Amino acid sequence: MSQRSLSSQLLALLGWLLAAFAAGAIGAIASVNAASFYAQLNQPSWAPPAWVFGPVWATLYALMGIAAWLIWRSPGPTKTALGWFGAQLAANALWSWLFFAWHQGAQAAVEVLVLLALIVVTVLAFWRISRLAAWLMVPYLAWVSFASVLTWVVWRMNPGLL
Repeated sequence: MSQRSLSSQLLALLGWLLAAFAAGAIGAIASVNAASFYAQLNQPSWAPPAWVFGPVWATLYALMGIAAWLIWRSPGPTKTALGWFGAQLAANALWSWLFFAWHQGAQAAVEVLVLLALIVVTVLAFWRISRLAAWLMVPYLAWVSFASVLTWVVWRMNPGLL
């Protein structure tokens, strides 16, 4: 464990949580009309209702922020792992713009696969440093895996809107 002071550790935890939630906020800006747009789309029977996404993403962003903080406070080289974390955060925010703001279904379907790959690389990088941090990213990996399939299916079901 790092020899950083408790106050710097808590400040860093807050910073990593803010970074994760900032990605969510950037995506949320693109998603201002997401509920009404989502309601217009043909969806598979297994698609979750719109209200599920907010609580799920809030939980995932909290877990992601804690995971990044655990990596940050670990001894040894963490720069690469945190770089992957930042890359996947940027890809995470971009997806909402592609899908909800710009209605680019094909690009969103490709981009979510890039996001998924970045999450896998991040989890593997985290695993080498902190098993707990890697495990905290697994629900996010699972959700984005589900979201990848959902994105593809919704795009294919809505050729006129996406």
